[in-house]
Amino acid sequence: MPEDKVRLINVCPVFISQDVKRTVTFYVEKLGFKFATHYDKIDNFATIYRDSIELVIVKSKFGKIESNTRRYGAGYDAYIDPNTVAGVDVIYKEFLSKGVKIVSKPMETDYGSYEFVIEDIDGRYIGIGLIYDKKVYFKNSDIDI
Repeated sequence: MPEDKVRLINVCPVFISQDVKRTVTFYVEKLGFKFATHYDKIDNFATIYRDSIELVIVKSKFGKIESNTRRYGAGYDAYIDPNTVAGVDVIYKEFLSKGVKIVSKPMETDYGSYEFVIEDIDGRYIGIGLIYDKKVYFKNSDIDI
């Protein structure tokens, strides 16, 4: 493949955790992820997977884990897109049935997304949503829709 045709296809956020096993257990049991653990390595970590989502969970060496919202007053710590707008409600019901802490219920935002927010076991805020109105979302954009 010519170099000018290379595309970026995935992002893999790295979450810091004070207890990697506890965090992985939450994502597996509550959010339906699978895992590959590396607890015996110099850097205690695991990678978790669900569909095309990949997250790395790494053991902190110092400091306190805080969400962007708590630390900076804005922003989620990750945002996950389902494959359809209707999928937002499906995932919401799944997570609700497993006792996941819901920060906000599914709603249409003023920026054209339909989303809800959960809090993970480490206090991170994870948005789950999808753009439902591209004209609103990309109104001030250099992206052709």
